[in-house]
Amino acid sequence: MIEGRVLVYKQGLTDLRIAMITRRAFVLTGMAGLFVTAVSRRALAASVSPNDPVAIVNAIYARAAKGKGDSGGAFIIESKAAKAKYLSKSLVDLWAKADDHTPKGDVGPIDFDPVTNSQEPDVKSFKVVVEKLDADKAVIAVTIAGRGAPRAKPADNLIRYNFVRDDGKWKIDDISGTSDGEAWSIRDMLTESLKELATWQQQPAGPLPNRRA
Repeated sequence: MIEGRVLVYKQGLTDLRIAMITRRAFVLTGMAGLFVTAVSRRALAASVSPNDPVAIVNAIYARAAKGKGDSGGAFIIESKAAKAKYLSKSLVDLWAKADDHTPKGDVGPIDFDPVTNSQEPDVKSFKVVVEKLDADKAVIAVTIAGRGAPRAKPADNLIRYNFVRDDGKWKIDDISGTSDGEAWSIRDMLTESLKELATWQQQPAGPLPNRRA
């Protein structure tokens, strides 16, 4: 009878140890799972950044296409704060210089909405394509479609964005497209306006030339 009790006692200890080991393994497995999940979430968050050229352009056009799609994208250039948020320091400085040289009362060098390549915005849908993506430079092309009549020149539906990194953040360094098939670039237009204004100021007063003609 005593031997039977000892055997039962030993068997009980063995079962208890097995149960403790099983519980430890379960806890460790659970902790490992939580760790892997946390790492996966961090990796996912790191890979999807709101500050990348594609996300920036998508956000701009998603806003421009809201409602009737007629609000346009002038919000990226409507103020100094807006320009500082979206544009590179180089482009902001060039724009400010061109504005400073514009005679009081005259329209600035950019008299249209470059985001929609128009003076009467109309955006129903858009398609974003990455043409180039390097460590510090990127080129993003956007093709827009409106609700109204199609443009005479389909090429005018394509707007291209050149991005650069400024202090680690992606910023628009130029916007370009075509108007009635004629190429235009914000940076080129600003630079040309400075040359035109310098020439105009040396001549008798007269109207400034149409920069998109």
